[in-house]
Amino acid sequence: MRVAVVGHTEWVRFAQVPRIPRPGEIMHASASWEEAGGGGAVAAVQLLRLAGQATFFTALGDDDYGRAALHRLEELGVRVHAAWRAEPQRLAFTYLDGDGERTITVIGARHAPHGSDELPWDELAGVDALYFTAGDTTALRRARQAQVVVATPRAREALAEGGVQLDALVRSGSDAGEKIDTAALDPPPRLDVVTEGARGGHWTAVEGDTGRWAAAPLPGPVADAYGCGDSFAACVAYGLGAGLPVGDALALAARCGASCMTGAGPYAGQLSLASPA
Repeated sequence: MRVAVVGHTEWVRFAQVPRIPRPGEIMHASASWEEAGGGGAVAAVQLLRLAGQATFFTALGDDDYGRAALHRLEELGVRVHAAWRAEPQRLAFTYLDGDGERTITVIGARHAPHGSDELPWDELAGVDALYFTAGDTTALRRARQAQVVVATPRAREALAEGGVQLDALVRSGSDAGEKIDTAALDPPPRLDVVTEGARGGHWTAVEGDTGRWAAAPLPGPVADAYGCGDSFAACVAYGLGAGLPVGDALALAARCGASCMTGAGPYAGQLSLASPA
């Protein structure tokens, strides 16, 4: 399979703490590290670990953090096509607490690829599965060259204006930032997938069929939830691109989400089905 992501990247500092500090409190982290993250980056690495290769179309700040993000993603094995922006690279600070929850503060504007960027967009014509996290309407239309396109509602402006039918829209049922009126999308997504954490989730097809899936058992102790949602969504794209029935694609995606939760940060626990090409 050929897989790709069109989306955003953040440079993230992680801090492991027993709990989120109260206002005015000083708390010592038991561990701290920096990593390339953000939904697009997380999904690209997850798809790499499923398919053995992955291509990532993104935009990066033309500074040390942006170059560090590019270097790290290439080090992980992702093939990156980056448009460079004059504005600073978007940063994020993430608390990872003792219950495995992640609490994120982002710093700076999110850089998204534009369809007018001089990137090799024609490569997407041969892609089997693609996950879209950020980009303008032209980037979304270029992404639609792929056989299967899955997106997050955080790219709502492009989704609302792009006039592109998604094969699936994947969103959290508890995250206010991912609430969207799918009926307002024209055309509506073929599949609306709503996650419900430990309860699994439910899906609705454009034809009216509905169903549920169960959360997958964790393959190890909980580490943290950072990256679980985008690992799940990337796996939905992979499963549908591989021709799996909806139920099987969502069951595989549930395994991806559960596996990611057992590693510190976004990549240590991600499910792997293939060796990098």
